[in-house]
Amino acid sequence: QMPGTARHDREMAIQAKRNLSKTTDPVERLRLQCLARGSAGIKGLGRVFRIMDDDNSRTLDFKEFVKGLNDYAMMIDKEEAQEIFQIFDKDGSGTIDFDEFLVTLRPPMSNARKEIIMQAFRKLDKTGDGIITIEDLRGVYNAKHHPKYQNGDWTEDQVFRAFLDNFDSPYDKDGKVTTEEFMNYYAGVSASIDTDVYFIIMMKNAWKL
Repeated sequence: QMPGTARHDREMAIQAKRNLSKTTDPVERLRLQCLARGSAGIKGLGRVFRIMDDDNSRTLDFKEFVKGLNDYAMMIDKEEAQEIFQIFDKDGSGTIDFDEFLVTLRPPMSNARKEIIMQAFRKLDKTGDGIITIEDLRGVYNAKHHPKYQNGDWTEDQVFRAFLDNFDSPYDKDGKVTTEEFMNYYAGVSASIDTDVYFIIMMKNAWKL
């Protein structure tokens, strides 16, 4: 399992709450409210939108957008929601693409961080097809050290599946982790780590890069 993640998550949540009182940028405020719930906070908002997207259009109109924010208990008034919606509705169609929305909401990362994340991804993606699956992990990750494997609760495949589920989109756990999902996960972790140097050291240690 990813070492230190829980600690980083707590630090990030505390930091996000602190920064919330300082920022006036509406997108940043929404981002910080999500991050205040930990690195899966942005994915969680995505899940709420996914549930509301009845027609599977992967788009939301303003009413759905506001309802999603309310369902997820985001503290945002109507004006601010309008402002955010307009930023994302670039073509003025009255709908926003929520995949694009979630990617933009993701905390920005330096190229150095993206590069080390991709290195870890490539190491795990044994077959090199841009998706990490149980097959890939068999060659890289030893399930036999996992306590649930040792006490007979889980098979090797169940250990791998649980590992993949960490990175997978919570509303769409399919046992496959895309580059996008891996990046989203680490964007959350990255938000709690101030310096590139420390982030890179952490990734190198975690993945033996």
